[in-house]
Amino acid sequence: MGKHKDFDLLALGELLLRLSPPNNERLVRGDTFQKQAGGAELNVVSGVSLLGLRTGIISKLPGNDMGTYIKNRVRFCGVSDDYLIYDDTPDTRLGIYFYENGAHPRKPNVVYDRRHTSINNIHIDEFPEELYKSTRCFHTSGITLALSSQTRETTIEMMKRFKENGALISFDVNFRGNLWTGAQAKECIEGILPYVDIFFCSEDTARLTFLKEGDVESIMKSFTKDYPISIVAATQRIVHSPKIHTFGSVIYEAETDSFYTEPAYENIEVVDRIGSGDAYISGVLYGLLQYDMDCRKALEYGNATSSVKNTIPGDLPSSDLKEIDRIIQAHKATGKQMEMDR
Repeated sequence: MGKHKDFDLLALGELLLRLSPPNNERLVRGDTFQKQAGGAELNVVSGVSLLGLRTGIISKLPGNDMGTYIKNRVRFCGVSDDYLIYDDTPDTRLGIYFYENGAHPRKPNVVYDRRHTSINNIHIDEFPEELYKSTRCFHTSGITLALSSQTRETTIEMMKRFKENGALISFDVNFRGNLWTGAQAKECIEGILPYVDIFFCSEDTARLTFLKEGDVESIMKSFTKDYPISIVAATQRIVHSPKIHTFGSVIYEAETDSFYTEPAYENIEVVDRIGSGDAYISGVLYGLLQYDMDCRKALEYGNATSSVKNTIPGDLPSSDLKEIDRIIQAHKATGKQMEMDR
């Protein structure tokens, strides 16, 4: 990628406070919440940092104790806070979401409280020009585009500036129906796809949001025909119940016209599925950035990091490279395996 960059990966996104009742308690009746940090892009850069690359988060936080709490969590994950900026206006706000675990047949439930939060006032002029020369890869998602017209404008301008300075652009559709409609998402995202190199879009989202038809392989290929996208990744999750999932994915590489798959991880014991899609992205980006755009490595790391994240409470991943390598090795192995890591 030319001369040394300060970061392997930077991401732009909203940082949120997550409040969850313990165990399987209900939002409507429990008295206690557990406080955690989250946010799609933070989950991604945290996962890549844990695997050993240099990452940072770009965002805007309240200039109060809640902003400090989030900043401390960012640092705890080994993620740089160099490009966190702070809002000291009287109306400064941190977005919150409330998450309730599900247990079959009751589904998990999410309630958002993120209107008028500090990130909605984020402006391109608040960041130094050297930001755009500092990373090998820049990642963001449809959530950030959907938050407000101001976040959309800033995100699109950042994508253009990072691209101009030679960074790979990674984008996750991450469609949220409570933020915008499928038609709004389609129109906006199709406008930014000419800048995207690595594109994450599930099969369901491709059909529902982009109105794609055909099998998953023809859908993935179609994105690279319409836009100069190099790599498309699509997750494939089967939800047997809130507590038991099967997870796999497909990666398509346009240059070699190749599809990459492997056997799915079956019967995952789900403790907390929030952030598992982001963990997948972190594994894929780690594989691509660490192994010279090797899609086979990206697939293996993506599937493993996502599967393991399902077993961990909270949004943020906690698996290091040693653990993920061991899980990949076990997934490929045949025959009897040890019941415990000793």
